[in-house]
Amino acid sequence: MRVLLVEDEARLADNLAAALRDGPGLAVDWAADGEAGDDAARNLCYDLVILDLMLPKLDGYGVLRRMRARKDATPVLILTAKEGKDAIVQLLNAGADDYLAKPFDLGELIARAKALIRRGKGAAHPTLKALGVELNTLEQTVHRGGSLVDLSPTEYHILEYLLHHPRKVVSKQELLEHLYDYNWEHHSNVIEAHVSNLRKKLDAAIPDAEPVIETLRGRGYRLSPEPSS
Repeated sequence: MRVLLVEDEARLADNLAAALRDGPGLAVDWAADGEAGDDAARNLCYDLVILDLMLPKLDGYGVLRRMRARKDATPVLILTAKEGKDAIVQLLNAGADDYLAKPFDLGELIARAKALIRRGKGAAHPTLKALGVELNTLEQTVHRGGSLVDLSPTEYHILEYLLHHPRKVVSKQELLEHLYDYNWEHHSNVIEAHVSNLRKKLDAAIPDAEPVIETLRGRGYRLSPEPSS
């Protein structure tokens, strides 16, 4: 999943980005002011925006209002020093999905970020299921037919993304944009290898069962249809 972090404090932004990348393995883009954040949100596709309120050039309220005015429904987690009831009501009325008051615990931020991403994908429950595959987004484990499937981080995130988009054809570029941050070009020649390894591991868990992932030449990948009963 890909996150936009809009935060003008460089040290805090570095710490947050590192925690989001190292913990749940999210791709993180950073914008240091509101105008840059609004531009990124307008032109790129994100699964979550983490937005500070006090920003140069354009404050967090302005970024949030612009997003919602153009019907951008991306979940937004606000970072704020304001904890009063009126301030929180104003945030929610402006279209915020959740907020954290500074200072906050990194573990809580990661937990809330993951919950908002799941909710935004229509998956409030942490377990995603298809074709005998069960992926737990909290434990980051994958089982098929009751057997644990040992995946690399990239294989895991490819599968998670496909499970969030059942039956949708997902292009290689779309996978790259959600698995990596701005500098993803040098990864483009390895996506096929990751998908191939992922497919082999999943199919080996239940020999002779329906393949989990289809490859559509020149178009991308998607989950195979569930067998009719």
